[in-house]
Amino acid sequence: MINRAEVVVDLNCIAMNISKIRAVAGVPVMAVVKADAYGHGLILVAQTAIAAGAQWLGVALLEEAFTLRAAGIQAPILCWLAPPGSDYLAAIRSEIDLAVPSIQIYEEIVLASQLAGKRARIHIEVDTGMTRGGFLDEWETFIDLLQASRDDVEIIGIFSHFARADEPGADQNSDQLKRFTQMSDDLNGIGIEPSLHHLSNSAATLIDAASHFDLVRVGIAMYGLTPDRENLGSSNSLGLRPAMTLRARLHLVKKVPSHSFVGYGASFQTERDTVIGVVAIGYADGIPRIATGAGVLTHGIKAPSVGRISMDQFVVDLGPDSTAKAGEWVTIFSSSEDGGYTADDWGKASQSINYEIVTRIGSRVPRLYLPVHS
Repeated sequence: MINRAEVVVDLNCIAMNISKIRAVAGVPVMAVVKADAYGHGLILVAQTAIAAGAQWLGVALLEEAFTLRAAGIQAPILCWLAPPGSDYLAAIRSEIDLAVPSIQIYEEIVLASQLAGKRARIHIEVDTGMTRGGFLDEWETFIDLLQASRDDVEIIGIFSHFARADEPGADQNSDQLKRFTQMSDDLNGIGIEPSLHHLSNSAATLIDAASHFDLVRVGIAMYGLTPDRENLGSSNSLGLRPAMTLRARLHLVKKVPSHSFVGYGASFQTERDTVIGVVAIGYADGIPRIATGAGVLTHGIKAPSVGRISMDQFVVDLGPDSTAKAGEWVTIFSSSEDGGYTADDWGKASQSINYEIVTRIGSRVPRLYLPVHS
């Protein structure tokens, strides 16, 4: 059985990106492997990151952390999106660090610690300006609560998240840094001094040494993608190597006359006699239906998509002189070194970002892995 489409993940690129990030950061690195490692594959990417020198793993969901532990991965793991009612008891027993963004979650974790007969390892999440997760209005009350119950938990860290780290000139970055320092000082004022302070995401890790503190959390950069091509530059200019290639087979190649309508809604009409190719992948696999302006690379030539993306397929204009044949592979995105389209290009074509492009590739597209070079 042959694959109609597949993702190829070069684990060597991930290892090299981790090495690059470690050199820039100068502090321990948390490899963020949430969302199936941004679509690259949770377990193999986590193992690769740890082998390359990352000391921590970061996940959004407890089930991701449990999967890593079930695979035998013993590195420290922080989970930051375990809402009230989550199985904190199992997390404590599995030695999974938990983010605490509210008094309600804190109290549930304390209760779980008492049931486990073991102190939970927690990282206090504070809202420094993103206005998403973390303590804000409850902060002073929480400080008072901590003074009475700190012995029930082991306070490992305090952390927050930048809203605009990919915009180096934004005043909000310095404002958040200042607020983070102030809230850390509030803990110090009651005798709590966490060993880890972490604020930097990929963008801040690459360009803002002042925000590195004791640990950096790196997601998109470890996969070789730029946090923001317009503000920070391309992956290549940042010294990163994209790890994911998405390719699919040409299901059909045929000549069509000029003025032929293509796809649902007849939203595109050919301007010349040409050759079109039907690519065997669609929005059910994660190719954005809204995408216009990207396509595939075949025989070293870019072929733009035309018409609307369908559920299982899309059409590309191969050009009147194309020699492409049905059954051949075409590359949808990879690094820019081959002259084709990138995840950045597909993000722009979809009015989105590269993060969304790689993470949305569905499970019916198999993953193949190239190993780290020995």
